[in-house]
Amino acid sequence: MAEIVLSAFLTVVFEKLASEALKKIVRSKRIESELKKLKETLDQIQDLLNDASQKEVTNEAVKRWLNDLQHLAYDIDDLLDDFATEAVQRELTEEGGASTSMVRKLIPSCCTSFSQSNRMHAKLDDIATRLQELVEAKNNFGLSVITYEKPKIERYEAFLVDESGIFGRVDDKNKLLEKLLGDRDESGSQNFSIVPIVGMGGVGKTTLARLLYDEKKVKDHFELRAWVCVSDEFSVPNISRVIYQSVTGEKKEFEDLNLLQEALKEKLRNQLFLIVLDDVWSESYGDWEKLVGPFLAGSPGSRIIMTTRKEQLLRKLGFSHQDPLEGLSQDDALSLFAQHAFGVPNFDSHPTLRPHGDLFVKKCDGLPLALRTLGRLLRTKTDEEQWKELLDSEIWRLGNGDEIVPALRLSYNDLSASLKLLFAYCSLFPKDYEFDKEELILLWMAEGFLHQPTTNKSKQRLGLEYFEELLSRSFFQHAPNNKSLFVMHDLMNDLATFVAGEFFSRLDIEMKKEFRMQALEKHRHMSFVCETFMGHKKFKPLKGAKNLRTFLALSVGAKGSWKIFYLSNKLLNDILQELPLLRVLSLSNLTISKVPEVVGSMKHLRYLNLSGTLITHLPEYVCNLYNLQTLIVSGCDYLVKLPKSFSKLKNLQHFDMRDTPNLKMPLGIGELKSLQTLFRNIGIAITELKNLQNLHGKVCIGGLGKVENAVDAREANLSQKRFSELELDWGDEFNVFRMGTLEKEVLNELMPHNGTLEKLRIMSYRGIEFPNWVG
Repeated sequence: MAEIVLSAFLTVVFEKLASEALKKIVRSKRIESELKKLKETLDQIQDLLNDASQKEVTNEAVKRWLNDLQHLAYDIDDLLDDFATEAVQRELTEEGGASTSMVRKLIPSCCTSFSQSNRMHAKLDDIATRLQELVEAKNNFGLSVITYEKPKIERYEAFLVDESGIFGRVDDKNKLLEKLLGDRDESGSQNFSIVPIVGMGGVGKTTLARLLYDEKKVKDHFELRAWVCVSDEFSVPNISRVIYQSVTGEKKEFEDLNLLQEALKEKLRNQLFLIVLDDVWSESYGDWEKLVGPFLAGSPGSRIIMTTRKEQLLRKLGFSHQDPLEGLSQDDALSLFAQHAFGVPNFDSHPTLRPHGDLFVKKCDGLPLALRTLGRLLRTKTDEEQWKELLDSEIWRLGNGDEIVPALRLSYNDLSASLKLLFAYCSLFPKDYEFDKEELILLWMAEGFLHQPTTNKSKQRLGLEYFEELLSRSFFQHAPNNKSLFVMHDLMNDLATFVAGEFFSRLDIEMKKEFRMQALEKHRHMSFVCETFMGHKKFKPLKGAKNLRTFLALSVGAKGSWKIFYLSNKLLNDILQELPLLRVLSLSNLTISKVPEVVGSMKHLRYLNLSGTLITHLPEYVCNLYNLQTLIVSGCDYLVKLPKSFSKLKNLQHFDMRDTPNLKMPLGIGELKSLQTLFRNIGIAITELKNLQNLHGKVCIGGLGKVENAVDAREANLSQKRFSELELDWGDEFNVFRMGTLEKEVLNELMPHNGTLEKLRIMSYRGIEFPNWVG
């Protein structure tokens, strides 16, 4: 893992060292020679990383050396970020001219203290000493320069999971269909029965359940259907809520579980239902009894499909033994493997690769997930020597002792350094966490992971391409109940956690370990799953984790569901006081009423998510965050005020204020020339758009009924802005003296770029006719 993070990181470090703004600061501090020597040494080490990455698989000492080197790279990057921030501070001060004193007041004390040269020299001396020690240590490992050329990745569509693309499951499907569609007049104490699908991870339990769920006979047979992804937390309220939403189509909130289950009971009464409980880990019979209470109102013959790796709960429910779902036969496995490797279920077009394919299939033990992933990996390799090389990989010799399927690790090993790093970052997500593509890309960007010096693509575009690459290789997959969101298969989540090493961690995992202060100091990125009430004990592992760059609050469950997580303002402030190096801070859905003052001194911060909190205003010290790229205040019902100095956030690129009804558009929004996406239910004024040259994505433009001439609309220059969704709103006010021809002229000048627009909405338009571009 260390090699891939390090390789991607060094690219960022070298890019920063080459920047003119940084060079100017460095010259003023007279440390050019120190940084030049540092770069030369890092250049030498980078040449050895390919060899080190191969040897770390079996050599623990090399792995530790790479880890130490990576920690040093983090520290170098933090130091360079100090320099870069000082450069921004100087530029802002120079631009301020007469208002310099006012600008200085906005600069937090940390930004003035870190500029002292003696402190910088001390940091540089420490880094140089540690780097020299690592350079000397490398001689013990016999590392040499190995040239590695990344094969060109051919783009192809992600394989659709339908019946024609599934092999070897016809008999399994037919047997289960008989159980699902059997006689409705069953004897017994319950009017529903359980149809279990038991098997190890990656064997295809969920795929088989989805086949049954989507089968036309099943849809016609059952009156109500619901699918719930349960995972390792068997939460009766969450499961009941999802079932209720599925059978009613309503997102209704209930004050307690009793009211929710009573409502669900009424919806299921005398109805023939099918419920899928996917990926059940719980062994608690008590929890099961609480869950199924409302099911007793259903019609006899109702069914529950339960997929699970564990049989303990099933035994308590009276199932003495269950035959597990087996891996695929050699022939079926070979067909599935070939389908993903060549696009056809055979080796007719590549007969010389058939013997190697047989060996690959044997190594995958009939697991469809492994076969599919490995097949996609080999689609880009049609040379026999490449197949032989992968068959001889050290990864296969490690076995399955750590429960990470070697085929998945091999596919991960084939990723570029950048993709490995981006995938490892996703280890911060708990199992079955549904994530949004754009949200993840913004996080990658804030961490500084989206760099490619040889391209002119925007970081967001680069992040999108990286995401699609991981999706096409099965590292991500669409969420079962919401195709706009994504999840990782449990085995992929295990793989991400394994490769993340000591750099990325989840607080729920650390809670299960015996804490050592020294180990916690090494953590750089951490997430935590929110609970209804959170106290000091939960965050005890954070004490000593002073080098954290990421502090990510996550909530498990359906996106957009209404949840409250109680955390006191004082406890939060105490936690953040210990985390001065944060680049990503998400406090989403916490019951905090104000932004902690310490946030204003987080000079490295790029991403701040305050969505769903109880804050009433955004304080002035937020404008000290010179590096802030993403600010999210969506769903803040009580937020009414933004800081007067909001336009000081010169690097702000993404501002999300959706569903925050009482917040007005900030004055001077048009001065934020770096702004690229602006999410807002109420429109931005047309006059603010002139300087926002990089604006794209989803935008609402309001108050068009007040535009006095078409020239103002023309200057907005919408034809050069690449919107995907555009809403044009004339507003509620009606002026009887306005000419209908003016409305048409204004709308005509608002013609958007037609190569990117997917959705157009025109509200309260008062013109007599539409211009030609509307159609």
